[in-house]
Amino acid sequence: MPLIPEEPQIHESAQGPRVAPATGRTTPTPRPVPGPRSARPGPPPAARPAARTENRSVPQIQLIPAPLDGALDAAEEAVDMLLDSGRAPGDVLVLTTGEQHPWAAHELSFGEAAYWAQHDARDDVFYADAAVAERAATRPVVIVAVNGGTDDATVRALPAAMARAGVLLIVCGDPQRVNAVLGAGV
Repeated sequence: MPLIPEEPQIHESAQGPRVAPATGRTTPTPRPVPGPRSARPGPPPAARPAARTENRSVPQIQLIPAPLDGALDAAEEAVDMLLDSGRAPGDVLVLTTGEQHPWAAHELSFGEAAYWAQHDARDDVFYADAAVAERAATRPVVIVAVNGGTDDATVRALPAAMARAGVLLIVCGDPQRVNAVLGAGV
């Protein structure tokens, strides 16, 4: 099922400049709207069309457009925004489809047991390779950085991330690639 935003997810006032490393040009970096749809500004739930009623058993999905080499940065910005809005660090799981997040690579250097003990403690944001998503516990918010890897890895990562997300799944990546991969995986 392709990820097509039903309504604007990114507000102009929430965007900040970002320098694209390859070109040196400043480009806006989209920011997620933290929390479930009911926490966002807009008409009260009773004023929303009936066709858009939420099913609380399925997490809300937000797509943050980002180039392949900017997906990890977009995921980091999403984490920062969630924490700034009051979300507990232990509520957030970040998965990467390509190169590991630097935190995960560092923590894995101390061994698998210590790395997964931090996951189980749920004291902080946890970063993992999407290939091991099945091993991760459910968290209220799951962020997937589509920062490389094969299309097959992304096809497997997105449903696994959806199964782990309690209320919100944020996907950071190229919308055309994400939609193409999802279309191929369905």
